[in-house]
Amino acid sequence: MTNRTGRPGTSGRPHAAAPPRTPGTAPAATLLRTAAELAAFAPLKGQRAVVMTMGALHEGHATLIRTARAAAGTDGQVVVTVFVNPLQFGEVADLERYPRTLDADLAVAGAAGADAVFAPSVDELYPGGEPQVRISAGPMGERLEGASRPGHFDGMLTVVAKLLHLTRPDTAFYGQKDAQQLALIRRMVRDLNFPVEIVGVETVREPDGLALSSRNRFLDAEERHTALALSRALFAARDRLAAQQALHARAQTTAATTGRAAALTALGETRAAADTQAVALARPVDGPAAVRAAAQLILDDAAAEQPPLALDYLALVDPADFTEIPDDRTTGDAILAIAAKVGKTRLIDNIPLTFGATT
Repeated sequence: MTNRTGRPGTSGRPHAAAPPRTPGTAPAATLLRTAAELAAFAPLKGQRAVVMTMGALHEGHATLIRTARAAAGTDGQVVVTVFVNPLQFGEVADLERYPRTLDADLAVAGAAGADAVFAPSVDELYPGGEPQVRISAGPMGERLEGASRPGHFDGMLTVVAKLLHLTRPDTAFYGQKDAQQLALIRRMVRDLNFPVEIVGVETVREPDGLALSSRNRFLDAEERHTALALSRALFAARDRLAAQQALHARAQTTAATTGRAAALTALGETRAAADTQAVALARPVDGPAAVRAAAQLILDDAAAEQPPLALDYLALVDPADFTEIPDDRTTGDAILAIAAKVGKTRLIDNIPLTFGATT
């Protein structure tokens, strides 16, 4: 992967630069099918931002594209990649079932501010068949999603590396919904010295809380109702942590005013005194266990619904390496992640948390 000065089209060779973008307009995104067409589409000036997708674009992807457009500015260029990567699918049936909606994707991408959509064929990206040399995701790629889908992250990193080389962006944008994928891409870029900035964008949700996903279209009405347990579990855990931290902050204040507890007791307000004492003794060490329990309660209820939710994992992990957070952790960032199947559809969701924060 080369830096900006090595981009084709900046050395005097003819190229098809992106048309100028006028604020307030939404020109159609140019469809690029080959690496040669992509190389010829270099921007005349400004930076290039890339959003990588497997197609079936929805509002979550549109948010990524709009964020990339804002970062690139009117002088920059936004390229969206659309490629259903066979290396990421363990079963042929799942690969064949994945939705392919290129015409609609072009419209969504253009409306959101993309200059081009790079949609190569499998033969274009993997000439001669599946690559013999691949990127290994390492230990982090064997946890959670990697344990459930062996080899998935090796295939993901391999195609991301190829697309980064081909698109040569200054910045690349990925959704926080795929938190483990985002963490692995960041690690690959750092470990292998890719000259690109990786930007994570907050998960986009539907009004009922369900995280936007191309797979949501496979849910019928009853399955969708059950699937809402994923986001409800995450929000319950977040609210439990916020309540704990508010209680702890109050305890720290109350602990310094023991005279008030004594005065309440003297007045015979034993209930108030007991509450004050309980607050003063509140222990933040219960945080991770309480967070997991709050989420698990919602998921257990969903497992009894019709159709039931089949939990794959509920994990509270360190965002740096996706190892499980110990119960005695009282400070630092974490990710609460869930994967489950409803009917035949497998869904994932997560939420970032920070232990030790005060409210």
